[in-house]
Order: sequence, then C-alpha cells, then structure tokens
Amino acid sequence: MNDIRKKLQEELHALEYELRNELPREILTAREHGDLSENAEYHAAKERQGLVNAKMNKLKQRLSELAMIDFTKIPHDRVGLGSKVKVLDVLKDEEITYELVMSEDADAVKHMISTSSPIGRALLGKEVGDSVKVTSPGGLKELEIVKLTTVHDIAAE
Repeated sequence: MNDIRKKLQEELHALEYELRNELPREILTAREHGDLSENAEYHAAKERQGLVNAKMNKLKQRLSELAMIDFTKIPHDRVGLGSKVKVLDVLKDEEITYELVMSEDADAVKHMISTSSPIGRALLGKEVGDSVKVTSPGGLKELEIVKLTTVHDIAAE
C-alpha cells in the first residue's frame, strides 16, 4: 500500500509542478502572441490546465481514501486487499496467482486484479481450500484457493 501511496504522491507532485510552473509560462507565452480568440496555443494550455486540475483532485481524493483504509480490518487468514492468491482453475487444470489490488493498479496481464472485479469479488473473504465459481468475460471459471499470502504476511517479509 505504501508503494501505491508513494506513486500517487509522486504523480500529484509532478502535476502540481506542471500547474504552477510550466503551464503559467505556456499561457504567458501564448498571450504574447496576441489575439486570444484565435490563439490555439493559449486554448490548448488553458485546456491542459483544466485537465491537470481535474487529475489532481482525483489523486487527492484517492490519497484520502487510501488514508482511510484500516489495515487492522484486513483479515490475516482470508483473502483481502493486497493478498496474493494462488488458485487452481479446476476446468483448465492450471494454477494462476492473482494479486488483489485497488482498481487503478489492476493489470490483467500481470494477474493484478481489482477487488471490485468479478474474480476479485468472488475471492474476497475466502481461505485456502475454498472454491468459487465466477462468471467472467472469458466464461465460467471454477477456482480453488491453493495458497494465500495476505498483505500482513507480505509486510512481515
């Protein structure tokens, strides 16, 4: 979770720098070119300024949400946010390891799935030996939890 927080804070600092330093220079330079009604550079910089502000607000909200996560409520023996879960896909007879992450960190290729995804929701609260059936875009899956490493186990390593 600290990695996520750090990544969001770095992105926020970069956007703040752009908003306070780079964009004002671009706007000033564009203004010097004269008529603002037909000044594409000016309009592009102002539009970017709006986008940066919106992105910054979203990042601040996300950081606030992260600060409110109570790690003491994430179970030690069941699947929760930050868990690495090795499952057996019963129908395909293959093992897959998923990491349950927040939505902005989801990356299906790396098997990093959101806790709000169909598989993530199905696995939450389960323990080793439990089986779940999930309807996903790829069809019906039956997954049996083979191994579980919670966020607490990872933090202790």
